[in-house]
Amino acid sequence: MIRVLLVDDHPVFRHGLNALLGALPDVKVVAEGTDGAEAVVLAREHRPDVVVMDLQMPSMDGVTATRRIIEEHPEIGVLVLTMFEDDASVFSAMRAGARGYLVKGADSPDVQRAITAVAQGEAIFGPGVAERVLGYLTRPLSAHDDVVFPELTDREREVLELIATGLGNATIATRLSLSPKTVRNNVSSIFAKLQVADRAEAIVRARRAGLGTGPHDHH
Repeated sequence: MIRVLLVDDHPVFRHGLNALLGALPDVKVVAEGTDGAEAVVLAREHRPDVVVMDLQMPSMDGVTATRRIIEEHPEIGVLVLTMFEDDASVFSAMRAGARGYLVKGADSPDVQRAITAVAQGEAIFGPGVAERVLGYLTRPLSAHDDVVFPELTDREREVLELIATGLGNATIATRLSLSPKTVRNNVSSIFAKLQVADRAEAIVRARRAGLGTGPHDHH
């Protein structure tokens, strides 16, 4: 049974989503929150498998709430619910550690697929987001880009850098003092965000961006 915490400040939308999720087999809504601050408290209290998080909310927005929840409970998967406001909010939610995106108005099978994937530690991005991420990643780098792969969290960038030096997950886990499961989740999130199929492709992309090519290992 996948336990879900639902966070949205619009009661009508929240009730609709609750009804939709309640009708799915294997999904149980354990709590509902109306803003980011409440989300952090409810996540602590209920330890859900997945938090379905709206981005635009009063008092504390979804990005900040996502960051707090992931810091406290890295095992919780956050699925962002968005109208696709703008690239900035999509990328900042990714950086905060959200593992998936759901467009408001997505139909039942899509919602179920996204929740199941995120609950299993996978990352899932709708076609709209994937397209924008790809566009963003393939555009020429400009002087403003001080960070390669801005859509990755700091931890994911660290992991990618070690992948680029050719290290396997077990070594990366030891090196960063993380559990193998956390490294696995990070790796699948990196592949999804970079839209690569496998490790080899990730290494090519990372090296092209200048990661893992230094003469010495600086970790």
